[in-house]
Amino acid sequence: MDFRLEKKQENVRNMVREFTENEIKPIAGEADKTGEYPMEVFKKMADIGLVALPFSSEYGGADGDYLAYVIAVEEISKACAALGISYSVDVSLCASPIYMFASEGQKKKYLPDLLSGKKIGAFGLTEANAGTDVSGGQATAVLDGDYYILNGEKKFTTNGPIADTLMVFALTDKTKGSKGMSAFIVEKDFPGFSIGKLEDKMGIRAAQVSETLYKNCRVPKENLVGKEGEGFKIAMKALDCGRIGVAAQGLGIAEGALEETIKYVKVRKQFGKEIYKFQGLAWMMADMDMKIEQARNLVYKAAWEKDNGIPYSVSAARAKLAATDAAMYVTTEAVQILGGYGYMKDYPLERMMRDAKITQIYEGTNQVQKMVISGAMFK
Repeated sequence: MDFRLEKKQENVRNMVREFTENEIKPIAGEADKTGEYPMEVFKKMADIGLVALPFSSEYGGADGDYLAYVIAVEEISKACAALGISYSVDVSLCASPIYMFASEGQKKKYLPDLLSGKKIGAFGLTEANAGTDVSGGQATAVLDGDYYILNGEKKFTTNGPIADTLMVFALTDKTKGSKGMSAFIVEKDFPGFSIGKLEDKMGIRAAQVSETLYKNCRVPKENLVGKEGEGFKIAMKALDCGRIGVAAQGLGIAEGALEETIKYVKVRKQFGKEIYKFQGLAWMMADMDMKIEQARNLVYKAAWEKDNGIPYSVSAARAKLAATDAAMYVTTEAVQILGGYGYMKDYPLERMMRDAKITQIYEGTNQVQKMVISGAMFK
């Protein structure tokens, strides 16, 4: 068993690491402070091929693999988790389901603009009464001639205010519950689409999250993805992809926090010596390192399984659970090690700690991941 990355994957890591150092780290703190999305940086990410990474060149992709994309999410999230999740949603939850399930015509229409960064994607599934219980969604889509008429409200739509293209899920047959759910590609300019409340968040503050509203929204019938009733399956597969992306985000946050902590303990002195020489702190950091290594192996394994056509739903759940718990653990310990300085905004660790929390919640809470894992154990 060879755990070494391929050269092309290492090249992606080096490219993204250099890009992050030059373009993302300098703006991450200010973006968190203002809550403004760094659109110019995202466009530069697209310009160097990051959005295109895991897709075929037939549609404007880079013929890379999902593991290379996961590495990119990881490296970006070390510096700015808000950009990490925006990138992940764009790739995993919008472009990926189009790539996997859309018709050839839909792929050729929508993927080139998404993969080039000309347009940004979002994912509309969660509703006020349909979070963990996706089947509780009430949004409807009724066929009327050449259009589906969508009505409903979606909550917590990451990229909502800046998205051009959205994967949206609605009931085409309310009598069938989740089996009556269908998937649609919605453009922001479709009549009846609008943005609702913009969310004021504890963390990932530069990521743009909002309600998306559909009031007699007219969606051309050719924008139905797959067949009527296949929406739940499409949504679940998209979430499997997204969970690997969020796992990579959590992994990156944890790695970034540990890097910042190591820099600090090498120069901070107490009682006449650098504080890393105190066994208590050194052992805390050993635990942090171990949890990161465990998470990294699970994240990369899930991505590898996806790349190799191996069922990966359970691996994605394990990776998401382990990596996001590691993010919360490592950032909390990092703040503790820095003491008062860790709590202050002069250092990035308090931001990383705030960012880490949401990773345990979105794209399926970590309790849901335990349901997925245990469900597979007792089939």
